[in-house]
Amino acid sequence: MKAIAIIPARLGASRFPGKPLAQILGVPMVGHCYFRTRMCDQLLDTYVATCDKAIADYVISVGGKAVMTANTHNRASERTAEAVLKIEAESGVAVDVVVMVQGDEPLITPEVIGETLRHFDDPGVEIVNIMSRLRTKEEFLDRNNVKVVVNQRMDALYFSREPIPSPWKGFEHIPMYNQVGVIAFRREVLTRFNRMPETTLEKIESVDMNRILETGGKIRMVLTEMRTIGVDTPAELEAVAALMAGDPLIARYPVR
Repeated sequence: MKAIAIIPARLGASRFPGKPLAQILGVPMVGHCYFRTRMCDQLLDTYVATCDKAIADYVISVGGKAVMTANTHNRASERTAEAVLKIEAESGVAVDVVVMVQGDEPLITPEVIGETLRHFDDPGVEIVNIMSRLRTKEEFLDRNNVKVVVNQRMDALYFSREPIPSPWKGFEHIPMYNQVGVIAFRREVLTRFNRMPETTLEKIESVDMNRILETGGKIRMVLTEMRTIGVDTPAELEAVAALMAGDPLIARYPVR
């Protein structure tokens, strides 16, 4: 199985403009994502997909590979789909699986990325998405955190920025799961996704994976006990910095 990782990143995020280049312990956030992703030895290669020259210049400066994409994409998955076609055209290599690692997931580990790939041994699995536990009521209520509910096979039922399942009977024993921005696609599924128009629930929730569910697709969710934070605010950036202090993976970065 030929698998590559693509990290979509842009400077114009509405909730935290410029965040891919925001510093965490002296390294831009997108740098942490890139270095940690390419440590996964199950990947053929790792790329950053961006519409911003400043991000591409940084990635190239640390020995990475950047793919320039259009500045019209509303969803990270769409940027990733454009990038994989460019990568295949330039390299002449057709890939089987694309792992999209969001450029605001600096706590991700190579082991978690690799965990997505083993599920493709099941021919019925087309998309694999990592999820983590929300540990507090405040995290569960925070609309920056995309919640997910799953069926008994661990396939996603729905993604929402609202607290789901409903805590109307209390918070005790509720499965509070958070979508992590690590999503692996079979290549043809990703390109098919990119040809679909945005769907109603996708736009309401601003969650691109609802496009898959609304059109009858399935997404296998994989639970990690790792602490994850998708950075959407400066406060979350500070929280990540505190968690990364002393992280052994940083010592393995080729440059700082």
